Amino acid sequence: MTDPLDSYLDILRLPYTRQHYAALSGLAGERSWSCIDYLENLIQGEIEERNTRAIQRRIAAARFPAIKSLENFQWSWPKTIDREKVQSLFRFGFLTGELPSNIILVGNVGLGKTHLSIALGHTACLRGHSVLFTTAVDIHQYLGRRPVQWAPQTGTRSLPQTCRPHHRRIGVSAHRQTRCRPSVPDHQPAL
Repeated sequence: MTDPLDSYLDILRLPYTRQHYAALSGLAGERSWSCIDYLENLIQGEIEERNTRAIQRRIAAARFPAIKSLENFQWSWPKTIDREKVQSLFRFGFLTGELPSNIILVGNVGLGKTHLSIALGHTACLRGHSVLFTTAVDIHQYLGRRPVQWAPQTGTRSLPQTCRPHHRRIGVSAHRQTRCRPSVPDHQPAL
């Protein structure tokens, strides 16, 4: 027969508390915790488990091909990389400032753009930001399947309004109520 407390904790969606209240109750007795101390430990465990699951969900949703870190980046190659500028990105001022913006890493093949973008995205996930990892090839293929509309007021081509993103993500336009507009002058090929 199911314990009513287990049912209540299931209804309230408190899995950590459901799994640990009995063991923690024994520990509370051994250590002479007050009821408040016992409850505080249960709630702290619940919060930590929720934070861990949220991080795992954000990392899975980001679709990283692998997990990379800034600590493992080879700073000796390329020779001309601005290390201070790259490291400043990991403070996430571009996301938390008044006008949030995106970061685009551009360079030749083999210079570490993918490593740095994965490391930046992974760190953002750990700090509570939603991320979508994508490559220029993926964007090109995605845009190639979308109709391009003429915007006479700017003389550019842009994506239709249906492309408007719903969340601010690294690598996806930060515009919320304007057109998703990776604008390209008319004489240049669209992505």
